[in-house]
Amino acid sequence: MSNDTNVDDPPEDAAETASSEEEVRDQERQGDRSPAEEGGDRRDGVDDPIEEFDPDSVSDDGDDDIETVNDLGSEVEVDPGVEVDEDIAEDDLLGGLKIDTTSDIEVPDRLVDQVIGQDEARDIIIKAAKQRRHVMMIGSPGTGKSMLAKAMSQLLPQEDLQDVLVYHNPDDGNEPKVRTVPAGKGEQIIDAHKEEARKRNQMRSILMWIIIAIIIGYAILTTNILLGILAAGIVWLIFRYTSRGTDAMVPNMIVDNGDQRTAPFEDATGAHAGALLGDVRHDPFQSGGMETPSHDRVEPGSIHKSNKGVLFVDEINTLDVRTQQKLMTAIQEGEFSITGQSERSSGAMVQTEPVPCDFIMIAAGNLDAMENMHPALRNRIKGYGYEVYMEDTIEDTPEMRRKYARFVAQEVERDGRLPHFTDEAVEEIILEAKRRSGRKNHLTLHFRSLGGLIRVAGDIARAEDREATTREDVLQAKRRSRSIEQQLADDYIERRKDYELQVNEGGVEGRVNGLAVMGEDSGIMLPVMAEIAPAQGQGQVIATGKLKEMAEESVQNVSAIIKKFSDVNLSEKDIHIQFVQAGQQGVDGDSASITVATAVISALEDIPVDQSVAMTGSLSVRGDVLPVGGVTHKIEAAAKAGCDKVIIPAANEQDVMIEEEYDEMIEIIPCANISEVLDVALMGEPKKDSLVDRLKQITGSALEHGSVGSTSGSNPSPQ
Repeated sequence: MSNDTNVDDPPEDAAETASSEEEVRDQERQGDRSPAEEGGDRRDGVDDPIEEFDPDSVSDDGDDDIETVNDLGSEVEVDPGVEVDEDIAEDDLLGGLKIDTTSDIEVPDRLVDQVIGQDEARDIIIKAAKQRRHVMMIGSPGTGKSMLAKAMSQLLPQEDLQDVLVYHNPDDGNEPKVRTVPAGKGEQIIDAHKEEARKRNQMRSILMWIIIAIIIGYAILTTNILLGILAAGIVWLIFRYTSRGTDAMVPNMIVDNGDQRTAPFEDATGAHAGALLGDVRHDPFQSGGMETPSHDRVEPGSIHKSNKGVLFVDEINTLDVRTQQKLMTAIQEGEFSITGQSERSSGAMVQTEPVPCDFIMIAAGNLDAMENMHPALRNRIKGYGYEVYMEDTIEDTPEMRRKYARFVAQEVERDGRLPHFTDEAVEEIILEAKRRSGRKNHLTLHFRSLGGLIRVAGDIARAEDREATTREDVLQAKRRSRSIEQQLADDYIERRKDYELQVNEGGVEGRVNGLAVMGEDSGIMLPVMAEIAPAQGQGQVIATGKLKEMAEESVQNVSAIIKKFSDVNLSEKDIHIQFVQAGQQGVDGDSASITVATAVISALEDIPVDQSVAMTGSLSVRGDVLPVGGVTHKIEAAAKAGCDKVIIPAANEQDVMIEEEYDEMIEIIPCANISEVLDVALMGEPKKDSLVDRLKQITGSALEHGSVGSTSGSNPSPQ
């Protein structure tokens, strides 16, 4: 047979039909090799091996060039074609970029070059693509895990993609045969089989009608018409039944990569066992000539569709343990048979030959994903790949600010329906990225939520039929893009104002204006009151306000400080602590520690607390003020409540990023120990000075050893 035969051209005469049939048989003979032997080593139905892939070559299918492995690691310019003023770059929110709108910014074509901030993860993805290594990415949602996985599929070579065909097995119908051919050849083979089946059926149909005509003619001649009609019907049924065997010879293509421009990418997040591992459909008609051939009921899984590409599974720990075990087997063997996943289905009787699944596995999840992940599967990924932690923030530099401006342009182009952003609108987005980082001189890497803000702002501008999205649109979007939890928290805070007992002037003994955070970023004033009463038995500390575990522990830490410095015999006193208007949510976290300590000390010593002062901070048993979360939102809440001063931990001073409108409204006082807190919060000079001096003597030894700074790297609760 000539190698130039084109199976796409249907044969018209007998010679051509014979040639077509010979070609199909030739393809089938070549398909008798195992998938491991195949390896994509056939081209155009010839047994000559494919030439070794040249990394300098580029696929020329279509008009767009696909980047090759030699291009991996290339650095994209932050601001190609855009003027940058280096003299003002350090202080400019745009990093010195001179743009009118984001339409002036060029967006890179490759996804890997669009990744911002996750430099280590990006480098690992590039190395993993080059060496075909598995990767596990752990980090917060919205930090770019799925984007990096898609980027890897663009970096893999396209030349070795394969089509996978499933054939009927005449020896055992429940064990279909599996064959692989180079991408694009599968459709040609199926077309040839269909053409052959069509011609066979056509010949059988002609033969059937000739036989029926003879029977009817003979019946007419013998005047036995009824018997002739009955015989003709039997012949028709026989031909009808046996014709199904011809159709069963047409293979089923379960993986078609003929039109694939890049290596396959399959997102199997949340997939059930059948969708991930493949399945065989149930056949309600299992006999009588009405059944569907078993090979036609085979459905590929994501592991098979991602052959020679990338399989991405987010929240890997949510997969069933048995599914994880089978996934590990597929990774190890590079092939996996398809069988019915339902034990009650007729598909469970079918099991194909091993189907190729030579994919790169990218597993992702939050920190808790490692706890429920199958240890053997994790070991397999780690032993043959990389583990990488996705950062939540990145240092704020002029270069990063320019990249964030490019991120806005990327989101606008990706959406395709949003107007571009003005330079002032981009500045507001970068300011919001700084605020959401929760750290001074850092930018958030939670791009999904930031992208949501961009889209809401663009929708607002589009609704107003504006040519560009403005800063006012972004400010309005910040209010509209709040989460449901945040909207509920803000609504609660607003309704609470009608009934709250706020005091922001004068002095009150045993009452302190504490601060907390509700939802994600809504600060709230949370007064704490303390009262000392004679004990009916052994003295104890009684705290109310639906305190949770960490809050209760913070109260116990405070009692240790009080016992150490107080002249009062606490065994004879009950200390009552109330978190006023804590609500059904209760109080969590330890950021009210200095608030509780100040209230109790004020009540014990009969010294009033300045009600124009609000505070937040954790407290060690030695009197050190430790850092907490959410200080920016708490400061803004204090300003809204009319307070003049707010006390925060000294370690949190670098994290303050309040809105400009609050700068002149409130004085921020950082404190490192409880004596500094009391010096600011208490009133009544003689008694206050004596108390503060006494506390300084007690806590001085701890402060001299610099114990405050040692806790700055902790992960405090935002409450």
